[in-house]
Amino acid sequence: MAVDEKLLTLFSYYRDAEIRGATLLLKLMQRLDDPDAQVKLSKHLEEETHHAWLWTKRITDLGGVPVRVDDGYQRRIGREIGIPKTYEQLFALTVVVEERAQHRYLAHAASPTVDPETRALLHEVTKDEKWHIAWMENKLREMAGSEGQARVDDLLARYREVDRRVFRELEAKEREAFGFSLSETPAS
Repeated sequence: MAVDEKLLTLFSYYRDAEIRGATLLLKLMQRLDDPDAQVKLSKHLEEETHHAWLWTKRITDLGGVPVRVDDGYQRRIGREIGIPKTYEQLFALTVVVEERAQHRYLAHAASPTVDPETRALLHEVTKDEKWHIAWMENKLREMAGSEGQARVDDLLARYREVDRRVFRELEAKEREAFGFSLSETPAS
């Protein structure tokens, strides 16, 4: 069976996003002095690294090896937003990135072009994303306090707009590679 290099590249993008997300969580763990957050960050980090492993395994099961990704989602969104300077910014960015992962994995799983093994993997990693989003947003709002809720709403709205721009660029690359985006139903 021939290795589908485009598919391996796509899965490498997913793997890269999970690795970069894990890296951000590890940095947060090293800096944040909050026992509750430490426990949740540890579990979240474990799940992100497990997701990266699952994508690595899927790539190797298909007969390939991970492809180096220099222009992935996390790197692109980081260039747009810049270096987060506060815990609120770090948590807000993580919420938005996790929302994108959840949306993307669900859309990809719904694509009629996806094979059963990949669909099962997409559903498996999606299960964790809901909790990642919920705990991160709850902690973000807790840290902001009642007086900071409008600030959090504005920050999330700004980051979501950046996310939409970045993802549109990646979808354009995907359409160029596949002839359609896996986030939409391909034309017949």
